Amino acid sequence: MKSIISVSRYIVGILFIFSGLVKANDPLGLAYKMQEFFEVWAQSGWLPGLMHSMNDYALIFSVMMIAFEIIAGVAVLVGWKMRLFSWLLLLLIIFFTFLTGYAYLSGKFRSCGCFGDCIPLSPKASFLKDIVLLLLILLIFSYRNKIKPTLSALGSIGIIIISGVFSVWLQWHVLKHLPVADCLPFREGNNIPEKMKIPANAIPDSTVITFVYEKAGATIEFTSDHFPDDFDDSVYHFVKRYDKLIRKGNAEPAIKDFVLTTLSGNDTTLPVLSDPAYNAFIFIKDDPGAGEWVKALETLYPVLEQHQLHLFVVTNNAEGIKTFFQNLPGVTFLKCDVVPIKTAARANPTLYLLKQGTIMNKWSFADWDDAITAIPVLIKK
Repeated sequence: MKSIISVSRYIVGILFIFSGLVKANDPLGLAYKMQEFFEVWAQSGWLPGLMHSMNDYALIFSVMMIAFEIIAGVAVLVGWKMRLFSWLLLLLIIFFTFLTGYAYLSGKFRSCGCFGDCIPLSPKASFLKDIVLLLLILLIFSYRNKIKPTLSALGSIGIIIISGVFSVWLQWHVLKHLPVADCLPFREGNNIPEKMKIPANAIPDSTVITFVYEKAGATIEFTSDHFPDDFDDSVYHFVKRYDKLIRKGNAEPAIKDFVLTTLSGNDTTLPVLSDPAYNAFIFIKDDPGAGEWVKALETLYPVLEQHQLHLFVVTNNAEGIKTFFQNLPGVTFLKCDVVPIKTAARANPTLYLLKQGTIMNKWSFADWDDAITAIPVLIKK
């Protein structure tokens, strides 16, 4: 039994550390997934006021949850404070199992964000994973008093502190400088128009036409192939018809709802993305305020002008940010929905260098000094 407990600890510890590190690469992604859950619950009538207010704290919840995952995984591996961490792990996995179970059974989510965008799992796979982890953690919980630490108290505390500091530092770093591993559809080298198309080998949704009728006060559903034997218009009263999903496909483009419009509302997506010349794009979400990016822009813009790069500002808040560009001639503002901007710009704002819709490179506002050096090299290739 001792060896079984040890193997269970290693599996749980390594999985929690791995899961935390993958999510730490993109904490905003987990925060957006949390907001998606909050929105669905609010629409379902689950304390809508509370759910909407929690949206503002999603990033804080994300950073804390990721840090705890990593710390808990390390604690399990070294066997430190198992009475405490076995309880915390049990509560956490019950919560995770509820989330993944809800995502799977409700059918309202395509993924649960368990391993971020780098390792997308279906809701069913996520739920089954958490069921296995729940069983392993229950085993660890049952024998928590017999698990002895593998390091001294000082060594255990030291490695726990290091893991906690590292997890917070990594998240701070990627929030400011973009994810270390870019697993999003707007990654360097991708062609945006191509990613807006449905893949050639995609499987469409399988649906069947379903009719809803009322008979003697009861609601009855049936398909066009299975009409009731006693069907009669005088007995059955039509309510509605709809397409019932039988099998979920994957016929969706990697980049969805990416529409660029002029300030007057004209769709200019394809003309802009088909330009064979090099162009600079700055993606800005909401109103980032007059932070360090404004000073960085003052240094960046002359370089763009020098190399004859037209600057497009893609935003969901053109009126709110125009003041930051009022002294920069030749800037074109394009409106875009906030959802694709969230995916394109994990740091707010983010600079892109595009050629005919292909992403040559991108930089967080904190790295625009690097962009100033890199852009002349890239456009000469």
